Amino acid sequence: MKKVAIMQPYFLPYLGYFSLIKHTDRFVLLDEVQFIRHGWIERNRILKQGEGWLYIKVPLLKHAQTAKIRDIKIDNSKNWQKVILDQLVTYKRIAPHYSAVVQVLNKLFERQFGSIVDLNKGALRAICSYLQINKPIEVISEMKLDIIQPTAPDEWALNIAKALAANEYWNPPGGQAFFDKAKYDKAGVELKFQAIKLAEYDQKRPEFESGLSIVDVLMFNSPEEVNIMLDDYEFL
Repeated sequence: MKKVAIMQPYFLPYLGYFSLIKHTDRFVLLDEVQFIRHGWIERNRILKQGEGWLYIKVPLLKHAQTAKIRDIKIDNSKNWQKVILDQLVTYKRIAPHYSAVVQVLNKLFERQFGSIVDLNKGALRAICSYLQINKPIEVISEMKLDIIQPTAPDEWALNIAKALAANEYWNPPGGQAFFDKAKYDKAGVELKFQAIKLAEYDQKRPEFESGLSIVDVLMFNSPEEVNIMLDDYEFL
């Protein structure tokens, strides 16, 4: 039984994204579709000092409105790495794993990334290494797969799954209405919607902010504790 998950390349995404990586056999970044601004590809959320949350962002160079994700370049004329690390100082006095997490990000940011896909793939691999999740992370534009051209948006995942000879396709629960289950059944690919529990943890403040970047989870939880969270899911 071969399980595959296919997601757009998000920047330091939330816990559920990493649960998909951990529990499938092949994890593929879909960068052959149109880039949509102000999504999760170039930004994510962390705690804001005092209360609430704020965005950490990667600046991008100007691009055509129809540009694909694979073509989006980072604006490295700006010292965005320092800006993000400075924003994370909020955690220094309250988060027990601040030093370890910043060390991971410092090592990541030492590398020069030209494209947002390369950065996000590198970030995913860095976090997985920290969590001791040994799974390959692949990029569809680099795989040279013989994929049937999709005729509908939900056929990207189906056609990639078929090209990889997968029996199961895993997706976050939010996409259930997007998929035509009959297509997948006909192709012999079982659709599974994985819902991670997203249990609260101690953020050292009165109100819990849920669904933040994996960075927030790592700040307050050890790798062992995070892996327990990643294993706490159900299928819808």
